[in-house]
Amino acid sequence: MREDRVDTGDVPLLASKLAVPPAPAVSVRRTGLLGLLDSGAAGPVTVVVGPAGWGKTTLLGAWARERDGGPPGWLSVDAGDRADRFWAYVRSALDVADPPAGSGMADEPVRLADALTRRPEPVTLVVDDFHLLTDPDALAGVDLLLRHAGQRLRLVVGTRREPALPLHRFRLADELTEIRAADLSFEPAEAAELLAGHGITLPSVLVDDLHDRTEGWPAGLRLAADALKGHPEPAGLVDGFTGDHPVIAGYLADEVLAGLPADLREVLRRGCVADRITGELVEALTGRPNGEQLLAELERRTGLIRAVGGRPPAWRCHRMLGELLRAELRRRDPGEAADLHRRAAAWHAERARPAEALRYALAARDGAGAVGILAGHWPELLPYVPAGPLADPVPPPSDSAVRAEPELALAYALDRLGDDPATAENWLRIADEPGRRLTGGRRDRFAVLAAAVHLAFAQTGGDDGAVRSAASRLLALVEPHGDGRERAAAQAALGAARLTAGDLDGAQAVLVDGLADAEAAGPDRAVLACGSRLALIRAVRGELLAAERIARQVLALPRCQDPVRPPDCAYAHLALAVVAAERGRPDEAEGEIAAAVPGGDPQLAALVDLVRAELCHDRGDLLGGYQVLRAGRAALSGRPTARFVALWFAVVEADLRTAHGDVDTARTVLRPLVDRARAARPPNRVASVPADGPPALPASVAVALARTHLRAGDPRAAARLLPAWEDGRPGDRIAVRLDAGLLEALTASRLGDRRRATRVLELVLALAEPEGFRRVFVRYGPPVRDLLAAHLDSGTAYWPLVNELIAATGERLSGPAPAAAPPGPAPGEELTERELTVLRYLQSILSNVEIAAEMSLSVNTVKTHVRNIYRKLDATRRREAVRRARELRLL
Repeated sequence: MREDRVDTGDVPLLASKLAVPPAPAVSVRRTGLLGLLDSGAAGPVTVVVGPAGWGKTTLLGAWARERDGGPPGWLSVDAGDRADRFWAYVRSALDVADPPAGSGMADEPVRLADALTRRPEPVTLVVDDFHLLTDPDALAGVDLLLRHAGQRLRLVVGTRREPALPLHRFRLADELTEIRAADLSFEPAEAAELLAGHGITLPSVLVDDLHDRTEGWPAGLRLAADALKGHPEPAGLVDGFTGDHPVIAGYLADEVLAGLPADLREVLRRGCVADRITGELVEALTGRPNGEQLLAELERRTGLIRAVGGRPPAWRCHRMLGELLRAELRRRDPGEAADLHRRAAAWHAERARPAEALRYALAARDGAGAVGILAGHWPELLPYVPAGPLADPVPPPSDSAVRAEPELALAYALDRLGDDPATAENWLRIADEPGRRLTGGRRDRFAVLAAAVHLAFAQTGGDDGAVRSAASRLLALVEPHGDGRERAAAQAALGAARLTAGDLDGAQAVLVDGLADAEAAGPDRAVLACGSRLALIRAVRGELLAAERIARQVLALPRCQDPVRPPDCAYAHLALAVVAAERGRPDEAEGEIAAAVPGGDPQLAALVDLVRAELCHDRGDLLGGYQVLRAGRAALSGRPTARFVALWFAVVEADLRTAHGDVDTARTVLRPLVDRARAARPPNRVASVPADGPPALPASVAVALARTHLRAGDPRAAARLLPAWEDGRPGDRIAVRLDAGLLEALTASRLGDRRRATRVLELVLALAEPEGFRRVFVRYGPPVRDLLAAHLDSGTAYWPLVNELIAATGERLSGPAPAAAPPGPAPGEELTERELTVLRYLQSILSNVEIAAEMSLSVNTVKTHVRNIYRKLDATRRREAVRRARELRLL
């Protein structure tokens, strides 16, 4: 159609700029991205944004060649293209007639828009290398054309940086499709396909290594493929294929760095020592102001400096560009890198980030600085959270440096703990011998630092016994002469270990002292570690006001505002979830649960699932509750489980099954706890005490067991099991006491003792009102609602609370009034208790096999019950039986 040049009036055009570029010799079909371009081209604007070598042109060319309906109009922009030339190319690409002779180019966008609106179908235009279009008139014209083309233009842009277009307008209208570098990156399988296309087959481990080194950068992978052709040692080449490899260095120098002003190159060169860099850190490293603006400009110009979010905003350098820059830094001045690491260490230390400060000091080979950070900040390093990776490995200290300063080996051991525990343990042993030769106060200081590092090792290893031992030793060393923050750090570790072991009393006692010391001394780390766990203990015990106050105090700390928050924050969120759930605010509780991310803490994960399972119970999602419980138990699989956690699991499961009507299985779940309690009885117990009597059972288990009897219609058996609850002992869970009291009131009412029911209910209300408990009343539904309504008539000191609870239980039961019940089954054809339980499971999606597993029955037994249900309800299939049962109000 066109030769090398196209004449359009007085403006000669190059046909090559209007042609879809040819496909590379080896390509990988990006099916997902091609589909995204198809869907994007149905709207007004699609942008493909990525730095040099990210495969934008290759992708757009492949899409243009494969596109249904033929190739779109294509235009490749060159540097220096001004408005008149640009619009001439656009007119030719869109096949629009030339303007009348003598027309001014300023009106060209208007004429094009008018011409496009007259077309019956939209037209698609691909503009590649859009970042080279810098003429303000041309850019303003593109905006005008998009606004006035009457939805007849589909613009697809390929660009190295954010195009100078009002994308926000299209983004808000959901009319913008964006493909960015993260989308253009190759997956490992695509990298292997590219290499195979070049005739190169590598083991998957080498492909993964090469993919990690290039971060999926298509140009880097293509350059690696060229270098690997015929190479005798592919593994060695991959291992040495870094940013300063000649082929990579040349490409980056020409395509990325060559166009940067000297001041921005200096920011890159100095900032490259950090893997994650903020504007303030750039200012500390370079001495230049406006660090955030400089980093944002580098991101815009190179595309290889990427924002990683956070507050304040942070950026990171592409791995290969960083390697090239650091190699250049070392060649120019080996001492400058050490100076930059020292500056970074000081900057992080000033901002209470001791783990990062320690790592940078070690990278600078600043032994005195590293030891000073460890000695001055070890309380903030516990529990130890490893620093993020440095751009370069941290070199180990020399033997002579360790002999002169054994504390340096402790610092290096602590830094290696998160990345290489075996090496860390070896350096801890290396520190021991020269440490024993120290004398006087320095020996005392070494002993404290060594104990702190040993504690960090124990915490990382997850051995609760070792943590308690190490924390007790550290506390013994710092109690006589240590300051408040040192005591608080040791107490936080000891309290956390006791909580994990299930010693709530011991944990609370230590954490109360630790929080007081931490608040007096001021280190956020210990306030967070002590306060978050203390809030959870208070919440579990029903001290809701104190739990909420402490948890909110903890979550207001700056550390809990960071994008990457310490795991301790999750304990505070979990405490608030318990508080909200007990106060009858399930939506609020769900929100706090979502924020309680347990990280790698298995017991915290189990506790989160326990609270989540209880919330499922509250909203009637019993099967969901079972599934969550299974997940919680899986989190603790193979790990020692604290007794209070094991009790909690059993009680929650029993309550779920009781709510399902499966009281036999509920009792089976509780049976091991009952048997254990009986075995623990002293031999001289009074014989008249019932075998299942409350004195031997944990209160929560006794209440759960009593609930099964009440559900089965035996209030006398329920009443015999109830524990004493009116005069609580220190440490008793208020929620369990309320549950026991409410069950006592219900059983008294069922047995006709209205006076006792009224007296007990008033005591329960008196216990619930100060802390704001609501859930326990709502859970029982109609029986408690009726009891409360009668109590309101008989007079109460808690009239507002009773009114509120009646309304809450009414909301729980809200819905259309049930129709009058049709006649029930014929006499003698009532469903048995076991058949009613099976019937409730038939409402779910569980198969007969799964129902059998849930009820601990054989599949044949379940099938027999199902057949009997069908016969008695005059039904032939499951759905019909469930519908009939609802009509009969059996469900």
